[in-house]
Amino acid sequence: MPTTARRRPPRGRRPAPGPYLLVAPAVLGMLYLLLYPFGRALLISFQDFRLRELIRGDAEFVGLRNYQTLLGDPRFWEVVRRTFLFMAVNVLAIMILSTLVALMIERLGRTGRAVVLGSLVLVWAVPVVAATTVFQWLFHSEFGIVNETLTDLGLTSFEGYTWFADGGSALTILVVLIVWQSVPFAAITLYSALTTVPAELYESARLDGAGAARVFRSVTFPLVRPIFMLVVSLEVIWTFKAFVQIWVMTRGGPGDATTILPVYAVQTALASQRYDLGSAASMVTVLLMSGVLVLYFRQLFRQEGEHL
Repeated sequence: MPTTARRRPPRGRRPAPGPYLLVAPAVLGMLYLLLYPFGRALLISFQDFRLRELIRGDAEFVGLRNYQTLLGDPRFWEVVRRTFLFMAVNVLAIMILSTLVALMIERLGRTGRAVVLGSLVLVWAVPVVAATTVFQWLFHSEFGIVNETLTDLGLTSFEGYTWFADGGSALTILVVLIVWQSVPFAAITLYSALTTVPAELYESARLDGAGAARVFRSVTFPLVRPIFMLVVSLEVIWTFKAFVQIWVMTRGGPGDATTILPVYAVQTALASQRYDLGSAASMVTVLLMSGVLVLYFRQLFRQEGEHL
């Protein structure tokens, strides 16, 4: 049978605009939903924008005054420190647990793998507000199953214990909640990367007498490193801007124990209708998160260049 050669457009001919017109509404809509709120918040951060200006719409431009006020607030810097600590603890715990879960899934049989992957997907599908509400009831002082279980085990000091009245315990519960919600995505992604590692490399390493830790360090991790680093960057973004869990569970309390930058921005905007300071705090949050990612990717690309 004669083969039909694939026709190519003549050189110099412009591509048809049809595909671009089809995707244009989606692209324009996405840009509007992303850029307009950002631009509006950026503009408000340079204005004297309070409840009066929200109603009348005659905000005065004040330049960098809001940023000077924000950066001169000692509470703001304490929140920044807490935010970075909160992010580091969450990302470290997520990546360790996700790697262990992914390695476990790889070694399971077909049935066990299907059960674990299905369970991870179900956990991942739970809405954030629903999961946060469940954790609130788990650690409820009177009706929570955690207090009841600990009391039954003989730890009578936990009878009626108010977890959310103590800053350390409240922050720990939030870390557990965010890690529990984040591990499924990271574990499934890392497991997908592990399936691309050729089995022959494992066999060669074992024949050379390498143990499990050496195999992971010398064979597995170098091959899945790009996906691993991508997951780390995504977890940095997600934990840095964690808001819903904290706002639903503690609203930043007790005191400021669970207040991180996104919560601080909302508190500043709503407490005294200082929408200008809240917007400035949001812009600083974006800058700090962007700075962390830029440094991270710079280091990543430098390491990748050294390995080439």
